[in-house]
Amino acid sequence: MDELTDIKLLRKRLNLTQSDLAKQANVSQSLIAKIESNKLEPTYSKAKKIFDTLNNLSGQQENKAKDVMTTIAISVSAEDPIKKAINLMRKHEISQLPVIQNNLVCGMISETTILNNIEDLEKPISAVMEFAPPSVSSETNLSIITTLLKLCPLILVQDKGKVKGIITKADILRNV
Repeated sequence: MDELTDIKLLRKRLNLTQSDLAKQANVSQSLIAKIESNKLEPTYSKAKKIFDTLNNLSGQQENKAKDVMTTIAISVSAEDPIKKAINLMRKHEISQLPVIQNNLVCGMISETTILNNIEDLEKPISAVMEFAPPSVSSETNLSIITTLLKLCPLILVQDKGKVKGIITKADILRNV
């Protein structure tokens, strides 16, 4: 999502008054005024309404997960040795991998996890893997994905229970 401080700038670019924007976004004019003067931080739903309205009025739609995801999802099995993860990461120039068990993502392994377990590269990944990364649908807005990426280095894109791709910070930066 854009910064709250961008609301006034975007509104003025569209030649809208606070009242016009409030009507379009179905919020009060006083809410717009308080946000623009940094006197109030709106709820997520109110901010989303305002930004969605501004984006719709300017003809811009927010990108979705499907627009930025990497569709070739490389993964490792929970039973694979750590060494296999290293080889795949090196070959594909990536820093983390989803871990699959019984056709489901059960965790992930990252460079940090590998460095913390460098003494035994034959150890199974299941013994050292991190929690499974969050997953989103292919229609999830980029603003939600960027927020998740601040908390986790890898996001899975799934539809109907099947992994369709992955998103990392590098994917976001590649599409800026």
